[in-house]
Parts: sequence; structure tokens; C-alpha cells
Amino acid sequence: MADLNIVVAGASGRMGRTLIREIAQGSGITLCGALEVEGHPNLGMDSGTLAGMQPNGMMVTADPLPLVAGAQAIVDFTKPMVSTMLAELAAQARIVHVIGTTGFDDRQEARIKAAARHAVIVKSGNMSLGVNLLAALVERAAGALPDYDVEVLEMHHRNKVDAPSGTALLLGEAAAKSRGVPLDKHWVKSRDGHNLGPREEGSIGFATLRGGTVVGEHSVILAGSGERITLSHTAEDRSIFAHGALTAAKWGHGRKPGLYAMRDVLGLNG
Repeated sequence: MADLNIVVAGASGRMGRTLIREIAQGSGITLCGALEVEGHPNLGMDSGTLAGMQPNGMMVTADPLPLVAGAQAIVDFTKPMVSTMLAELAAQARIVHVIGTTGFDDRQEARIKAAARHAVIVKSGNMSLGVNLLAALVERAAGALPDYDVEVLEMHHRNKVDAPSGTALLLGEAAAKSRGVPLDKHWVKSRDGHNLGPREEGSIGFATLRGGTVVGEHSVILAGSGERITLSHTAEDRSIFAHGALTAAKWGHGRKPGLYAMRDVLGLNG
């Protein structure tokens, strides 16, 4: 069977470089393109050299069209505007698009959903297989303990720009889903001052920490009367996200178009 040809979008970023290394070390997959935005200083650079390996002859480019034409999958950890555009290109080419980007607005979410009518799109706030298993456990626990307060705590490196993290929201969404409520109507993203009053029943709280070089730490606390349950995950190496994303690309190849999650990849939805 021929290797799966994969384009890495955001090739200069931490995740992009990690993906390029993982593809080089993997089996059944081949790097067929390294993509960056127009004007990026690394355009024209060998993507293997950029990833800290031997040169691979695959130069970083800002033109996605010839790359998509020769690919079966795009793996994408970029920005919402870029990911939305790539989803529409994937739909035109009828290929797999794995999206690890977070921070989409409602309009961008709608465009990605429309693109999934023609492309296999796997989209998740976290591509780690372990985190997605954690989300399934959170959903089950929050549903089994409907009167317990839910708090989501997360910590990332000092340079992370969005808060709460996409993973924290993924975990909060799992708890909200189990209780049949919309997360955006029940979340509490910050607490400050002396006049907050008691914790509102049914709310899902988020606490955000930033500092150092932390890859990612997430805990979901279910606090009841007289006891507390903590479900947690610690990411020790960025390669776990690359491994999950490439697993998703392989899983999606040959499937029907649609918008999928990592839970589908893990077989947790059926």
C-alpha cells in the first residue's frame, strides 16, 4: 500500500517542526509539503533542516494549491483564519484535514462545518489520545455525579496566547454535554472581587495558569459534599499531539466526508 502523502501547515511552528520529525520517523506516511504564511522568514528553507534533521528537499512554501493537489491529508496547527481557508481547499480536493487549531469564532466554525460536506475533517482542541480519553471519562463522571461542582484547571507555557485553552474547553464541553446544558451558558471563566456571592449551582468553572515551559497540564475537579474527585492529564512532550494528529490522518483516509472528533478516531462515540 502506498504511503499517505501529508502536508504540514504551520511548518515553522513548534508543532509543525514536531510533525515533520514524526513523519520522518513513522511508517506508511510521507511528507509531501511544508506550508507557511506569505511573508514568513522561513519561506524557501528546507523543512528537514528547519525541524533539526538532515535536509529532505521539501522547501517551505506559501502556496498551498500545488501541495494540496498531491496530498491525501493536511495536518494543521496554525491560526483560525488559515485553518478555515485550508478546510475549504481540502473540501475542493476531497482530502483529509486534521485541525489542531483552536480559537475559532462562530462564522469560522460554520465554514468548517460546510467544508466537511466534501472533506473528512477531524477537529479537536487537543490531539492527544490520552486527553481525549480523559474527556470521555469526564463526561461519564459528570453525568454520574450531576450534583457535584465541576472546575477545570489548566497550565501552559508562558507564550500561549489563548485562555482558557482549547483542551480546557474540550473538557468543560464534555462535562456540559453529560448534563445536557450548553457550556457557554454555564461557564465561569474568571472570579475576582468580594461580591461574587456563592458559587452558582450548575456552573462549570475554569482557572488558567501560565508560566515557564509547561507543555500542558489539565485537571477536572468534581467536588461534592465531603469528597472530591480529580481527573488529570500531563503532557510531557509535544510529540504526543503530533502522534495523535497523524493517527487521525490515517484514520480519516478513505472515510466518508464529515466533521469528526478525536473521540471518533478512538472509537469512543459508538
